[in-house]
Amino acid sequence: MKPAKTDQNTPAPVQAPVYPGEAATPAELVRLANEYHAAAKTLRENGRRRDPLSRAPYRLNAIHAIELYLNAFLLKAGHPAKVVRGHHHDLAARTNLVLEAGLQLRSRTAAHLLLLSETREYLVSRYDPAISSASQINRLEATLDEIAKKVALSIESQTTRSDRRNG
Repeated sequence: MKPAKTDQNTPAPVQAPVYPGEAATPAELVRLANEYHAAAKTLRENGRRRDPLSRAPYRLNAIHAIELYLNAFLLKAGHPAKVVRGHHHDLAARTNLVLEAGLQLRSRTAAHLLLLSETREYLVSRYDPAISSASQINRLEATLDEIAKKVALSIESQTTRSDRRNG
């Protein structure tokens, strides 16, 4: 991208977002999360029975999709991107905030999100070849599917309301 010029000799600095994705809207984050969700489903099919390590890529993508969905909901609820990003991979903090902001999750799903954080499953999936502590695959899939559905509906309904007001 060429810098804009302020005069004939001096290029003006181009302001880019300070952090990748900083300017992303909740709807854009849902679209990105949907892609990680789809990738997780594909990777789940590649997992082999009695080989937990073969499921690590599924786990990593599923947890990342969950994090993106929660981020989208937090942005929709008015949390600044910098504050959301400041939670790093802490799903417990995000879970508490989305519940406070009105996302209705089943108690098993909320408890599972807290457990994912407590057991640091995101890091285990990335770095532990022994997969020392991990959720049941069915539980992780149920958590991902519920969050995907509820956050997407929430963002979609907000976008639809905004479109009606503006159109």
